[in-house]
Amino acid sequence: MSMDRRVFLKALASTGGSAVFAPSLAGLARWNEAGGPGAGHGPGSRSGAGASPFIEPYGRLVAGPDCPEIEIPESFRCVRLGSGGVASTVRDGLTVPNAFDGMAAFPLPNGNVRLIRNHEMVDKAENSVPIGDPHYDPRASGGTTSLEVRIAETGGELGVELVDEFVSLAGTAVNCAGGPTPWGSWLSCEETTWGPERGHAVPHGYVFEVPASAAGPVAPVPLRAMGRFIHEAVAVDPATGIVYETEDTWYVPGRLPGAGFYRFLPDDRETLSAGGRLQMMAVTGEPGYLTARGQTPGTVLPVHWVDIGDPDPANAETDPLTVFKQGLAQGAARFARLEGAFHGDGGIYVVSTNGGDAGAGQVFHYRPGSGDEGELALVFESPSHDVLDSPDNIVVSPRGGLVMCEDGTDDQFVRGLDREGRIVNMVRAPRAEGGPQPGEFAGSCFSPDGRVLFFNVQGGREAGSSRASATYAMWGPWEDGPL
Repeated sequence: MSMDRRVFLKALASTGGSAVFAPSLAGLARWNEAGGPGAGHGPGSRSGAGASPFIEPYGRLVAGPDCPEIEIPESFRCVRLGSGGVASTVRDGLTVPNAFDGMAAFPLPNGNVRLIRNHEMVDKAENSVPIGDPHYDPRASGGTTSLEVRIAETGGELGVELVDEFVSLAGTAVNCAGGPTPWGSWLSCEETTWGPERGHAVPHGYVFEVPASAAGPVAPVPLRAMGRFIHEAVAVDPATGIVYETEDTWYVPGRLPGAGFYRFLPDDRETLSAGGRLQMMAVTGEPGYLTARGQTPGTVLPVHWVDIGDPDPANAETDPLTVFKQGLAQGAARFARLEGAFHGDGGIYVVSTNGGDAGAGQVFHYRPGSGDEGELALVFESPSHDVLDSPDNIVVSPRGGLVMCEDGTDDQFVRGLDREGRIVNMVRAPRAEGGPQPGEFAGSCFSPDGRVLFFNVQGGREAGSSRASATYAMWGPWEDGPL
């Protein structure tokens, strides 16, 4: 989830910053053009000579002095700002919900940073208790919390500390990812279409908006016109106000992948609750085009958008693919598990977590044209889980590199990718021999001044889980490397 581009640039200007916030995946394309530097990375890897794609510009990864449970570059510092499933250290009476996921950073008027963080709680209706009031559903335990973080420099040393945290959205379910808006709010997405048939008081599967200025739980308003489906992430085009949405599903019939890439054209670009039109992407001249297999990186496809007649179907609970099937019937394209999304390079980047012939991930870029037309390019396809393992949440760095949270197997990584196509291992959660899978990383985002990278470890997704979530802040000599 990337931060608001406009706010970030404004913050840089006000501080005299010289970093270039220009999303660039030229390195990804270069990796593919070179046939994949560093051959022999495991099953599905491509043949060919070349240097290893992995570099350590910030030093080798070592256990962090303040967070020994993870490994970070030896020249960096990292602190744990908070944990899930335990009492807050800064807010009396608050037990912090678990299941930390998508997140974004916003500047506050007092110079501090606001983080808004999703909680992907998956408790059954009968086991759910809202994390705050007002709430959308008394039988749902998901939502968002908002954090206030102070970044201060004393004696030439940077310090990051948690000042406050509180519930800002309650009574929603499986809040996975989302995205920031140019008008200063967070769009939190439900990754489920549960409803009354599963014991819930109201239907789920919607997007909810949380202003960065909120000081407590907001009145939860489902943005029904934006669709009821298995939501993942959103990215807003600041030039048009169009909201792009990803869907994290796998279409079972015929064993072929199927998830839609959507866009929402709001009637009022800063008041999404006023309604609008939902559309789904189609490849022109190729009805039902499958993007997940047999693709060639660098190929540019002409695309257009088809209208979704009923974005809020009554049967979405029993058939979560109802919205997707409306688009498919009109020839819309099929992706495999679309997750991360961000705006950059004049369009929208989207990640397919297990797309590609190796099932290890793809990155696409959509560039809008006139009217309902545009172009879709496959910028990168991972040839092996050892090169890039199921990218999920993504964000661009102040220097134009890409930071990706992997949702893979075995060790978990936060990885960067520079413009030369080289991969930087930034954070590693090692898997102990014979131990459980480490919790996935999520929610990567930079502070408005670009000095601090925030990220989460998801942890358990049910109330009472012993696997605590965590939010971290990491900083160091970014200027020594490409990120």
